[in-house]
Amino acid sequence: MVDYVTDMSTIRPIIILPDPLLRLVSKPVTAFDARVQALVDDMFATMYDAPGIGLAAIQIGVTERVVTVDVSPKEDEQHPMAFINPQIIAVSDELNIHQEGCLSIPDYYEEVERPAAVRIRYHDANGQDHEMDCEGLLATCIQHEIDHLDGVLFIDHLSRLKRERVIKKFIKAAKRDCDA
Repeated sequence: MVDYVTDMSTIRPIIILPDPLLRLVSKPVTAFDARVQALVDDMFATMYDAPGIGLAAIQIGVTERVVTVDVSPKEDEQHPMAFINPQIIAVSDELNIHQEGCLSIPDYYEEVERPAAVRIRYHDANGQDHEMDCEGLLATCIQHEIDHLDGVLFIDHLSRLKRERVIKKFIKAAKRDCDA
Protein backbone atom coordinates (compact mmCIF):
# COMPACT_ATOMS: atom_id res chain seq x y z
CA MET A 1 0.00 0.00 0.00
CA VAL A 2 1.26 3.50 -0.83
CA ASP A 3 1.82 5.81 2.14
CA TYR A 4 0.35 9.03 0.77
CA VAL A 5 1.40 11.12 3.76
CA THR A 6 5.09 10.97 2.86
CA ASP A 7 4.70 12.07 -0.77
CA MET A 8 4.52 15.85 -0.35
CA SER A 9 5.39 16.52 -4.01
CA THR A 10 1.88 15.75 -5.23
CA ILE A 11 -0.12 17.85 -2.78
CA ARG A 12 -2.35 20.30 -4.63
CA PRO A 13 -3.99 23.50 -3.37
CA ILE A 14 -7.59 23.07 -2.21
CA ILE A 15 -10.15 25.49 -3.61
CA ILE A 16 -11.98 27.47 -0.91
CA LEU A 17 -15.50 28.95 -0.84
CA PRO A 18 -16.59 31.30 -2.51
CA ASP A 19 -14.63 30.05 -5.56
CA PRO A 20 -17.25 29.49 -8.31
CA LEU A 21 -15.49 26.28 -9.43
CA LEU A 22 -17.09 24.58 -6.41
CA ARG A 23 -20.51 25.04 -8.05
CA LEU A 24 -19.60 23.34 -11.34
CA VAL A 25 -20.99 19.93 -12.28
CA SER A 26 -18.10 17.56 -12.96
CA LYS A 27 -17.78 15.56 -16.18
CA PRO A 28 -17.56 11.76 -16.26
CA VAL A 29 -14.17 10.15 -16.67
CA THR A 30 -14.03 8.34 -20.02
CA ALA A 31 -10.39 7.25 -20.23
CA PHE A 32 -8.92 5.16 -17.43
CA ASP A 33 -5.23 5.79 -17.95
CA ALA A 34 -2.07 6.89 -16.15
CA ARG A 35 -3.40 10.45 -15.95
CA VAL A 36 -6.39 9.29 -13.89
CA GLN A 37 -4.17 7.20 -11.61
CA ALA A 38 -1.87 10.22 -11.11
CA LEU A 39 -4.92 12.36 -10.27
CA VAL A 40 -6.08 9.79 -7.71
CA ASP A 41 -2.58 9.67 -6.18
CA ASP A 42 -2.45 13.48 -5.97
CA MET A 43 -5.91 13.55 -4.40
CA PHE A 44 -4.91 11.06 -1.70
CA ALA A 45 -1.74 13.01 -0.90
CA THR A 46 -3.76 16.24 -0.72
CA MET A 47 -6.57 14.71 1.35
CA TYR A 48 -4.24 13.13 3.90
CA ASP A 49 -2.15 16.29 4.19
CA ALA A 50 -5.19 18.54 4.77
CA PRO A 51 -6.15 16.35 6.80
CA GLY A 52 -9.53 15.14 5.61
CA ILE A 53 -11.57 11.99 5.11
CA GLY A 54 -12.81 12.76 1.61
CA LEU A 55 -11.92 14.85 -1.42
CA ALA A 56 -13.63 15.45 -4.76
CA ALA A 57 -11.50 16.33 -7.78
CA ILE A 58 -13.35 19.63 -8.21
CA GLN A 59 -11.89 20.72 -4.85
CA ILE A 60 -8.45 20.79 -6.50
CA GLY A 61 -9.78 22.38 -9.69
CA VAL A 62 -10.29 19.23 -11.77
CA THR A 63 -13.81 19.01 -13.21
CA GLU A 64 -13.96 15.22 -13.39
CA ARG A 65 -16.07 12.77 -11.40
CA VAL A 66 -13.35 11.42 -9.12
CA VAL A 67 -13.59 11.02 -5.33
CA THR A 68 -11.12 9.79 -2.74
CA VAL A 69 -12.17 8.66 0.73
CA ASP A 70 -10.60 7.22 3.87
CA VAL A 71 -12.82 7.12 6.95
CA SER A 72 -10.47 4.95 9.01
CA PRO A 73 -9.50 6.43 12.38
CA LYS A 74 -6.35 8.55 12.08
CA GLU A 75 -4.39 6.27 14.44
CA ASP A 76 -5.19 3.21 12.27
CA GLU A 77 -3.59 2.12 9.02
CA GLN A 78 -4.73 4.08 5.97
CA HIS A 79 -7.61 2.56 4.02
CA PRO A 80 -7.74 4.67 0.82
CA MET A 81 -10.70 4.20 -1.52
CA ALA A 82 -11.07 5.85 -4.93
CA PHE A 83 -14.43 6.14 -6.68
CA ILE A 84 -14.58 7.20 -10.32
CA ASN A 85 -17.93 8.24 -11.80
CA PRO A 86 -19.70 7.31 -8.53
CA GLN A 87 -23.46 7.39 -8.41
CA ILE A 88 -25.93 6.62 -5.68
CA ILE A 89 -28.30 3.89 -6.85
CA ALA A 90 -30.24 3.28 -3.61
CA VAL A 91 -30.73 5.01 -0.27
CA SER A 92 -32.11 3.82 3.05
CA ASP A 93 -35.30 5.22 4.53
CA GLU A 94 -33.47 5.59 7.82
CA LEU A 95 -31.67 8.88 8.29
CA ASN A 96 -28.53 9.77 10.26
CA ILE A 97 -27.24 13.08 11.49
CA HIS A 98 -23.48 13.62 11.34
CA GLN A 99 -21.47 16.71 12.01
CA GLU A 100 -19.92 17.58 8.67
CA GLY A 101 -17.08 19.82 7.68
CA CYS A 102 -15.41 20.44 4.35
CA LEU A 103 -11.86 21.08 3.24
CA SER A 104 -13.26 23.80 0.95
CA ILE A 105 -15.07 25.45 3.86
CA PRO A 106 -12.35 25.32 6.53
CA ASP A 107 -13.13 25.43 10.24
CA TYR A 108 -16.91 25.34 9.79
CA TYR A 109 -18.91 22.35 11.01
CA GLU A 110 -22.62 21.72 11.14
CA GLU A 111 -24.97 18.78 11.64
CA VAL A 112 -26.44 17.47 8.39
CA GLU A 113 -29.14 14.84 7.97
CA ARG A 114 -28.64 12.29 5.19
CA PRO A 115 -29.68 8.70 4.46
CA ALA A 116 -27.99 6.34 6.93
CA ALA A 117 -27.01 3.90 4.18
CA VAL A 118 -26.50 4.10 0.41
CA ARG A 119 -25.62 1.73 -2.38
CA ILE A 120 -23.24 3.18 -4.94
CA ARG A 121 -22.03 2.16 -8.37
CA TYR A 122 -18.61 3.33 -9.50
CA HIS A 123 -15.46 2.51 -11.47
CA ASP A 124 -12.06 1.88 -9.97
CA ALA A 125 -8.94 3.54 -11.41
CA ASN A 126 -8.65 0.70 -13.96
CA GLY A 127 -12.20 1.26 -15.24
CA GLN A 128 -13.70 -1.85 -13.61
CA ASP A 129 -17.35 -1.55 -12.50
CA HIS A 130 -18.23 -2.03 -8.84
CA GLU A 131 -21.15 -1.66 -6.47
CA MET A 132 -20.77 -1.05 -2.76
CA ASP A 133 -23.03 -0.72 0.26
CA CYS A 134 -22.03 2.14 2.56
CA GLU A 135 -23.25 2.82 6.09
CA GLY A 136 -22.51 5.25 8.89
CA LEU A 137 -19.65 7.69 8.38
CA LEU A 138 -18.72 6.15 5.00
CA ALA A 139 -22.29 6.71 3.75
CA THR A 140 -22.20 10.32 4.92
CA CYS A 141 -18.78 10.94 3.41
CA ILE A 142 -19.56 9.42 0.02
CA GLN A 143 -22.83 11.41 -0.21
CA HIS A 144 -20.94 14.60 0.71
CA GLU A 145 -18.30 13.96 -1.98
CA ILE A 146 -20.81 13.00 -4.68
CA ASP A 147 -22.63 16.25 -3.87
CA HIS A 148 -19.38 18.07 -4.71
CA LEU A 149 -19.36 16.42 -8.14
CA ASP A 150 -22.80 17.93 -8.72
CA GLY A 151 -21.85 21.43 -7.53
CA VAL A 152 -23.58 20.99 -4.17
CA LEU A 153 -21.92 21.89 -0.86
CA PHE A 154 -22.86 20.53 2.54
CA ILE A 155 -24.02 24.01 3.55
CA ASP A 156 -26.75 23.67 0.89
CA HIS A 157 -28.39 21.16 3.27
CA LEU A 158 -28.65 23.84 6.00
CA SER A 159 -31.27 26.52 6.50
CA ARG A 160 -31.05 29.47 4.12
CA LEU A 161 -30.04 31.77 6.99
CA LYS A 162 -27.13 29.57 8.12
CA ARG A 163 -25.98 29.04 4.53
CA GLU A 164 -26.04 32.76 3.72
CA ARG A 165 -24.13 33.56 6.94
CA VAL A 166 -21.37 31.10 6.04
CA ILE A 167 -21.13 32.29 2.43
CA LYS A 168 -20.97 35.93 3.56
CA LYS A 169 -18.17 35.08 6.03
CA PHE A 170 -16.09 33.39 3.32
CA ILE A 171 -16.70 36.19 0.80
CA LYS A 172 -15.42 38.70 3.37
CA ALA A 173 -12.36 36.52 4.10
CA ALA A 174 -11.60 36.17 0.35
CA LYS A 175 -11.90 39.95 -0.10
CA ARG A 176 -9.57 40.54 2.87
CA ASP A 177 -7.04 38.12 1.36
CA CYS A 178 -7.19 39.91 -2.00
CA ASP A 179 -6.77 43.33 -0.39
CA ALA A 180 -3.78 42.21 1.67
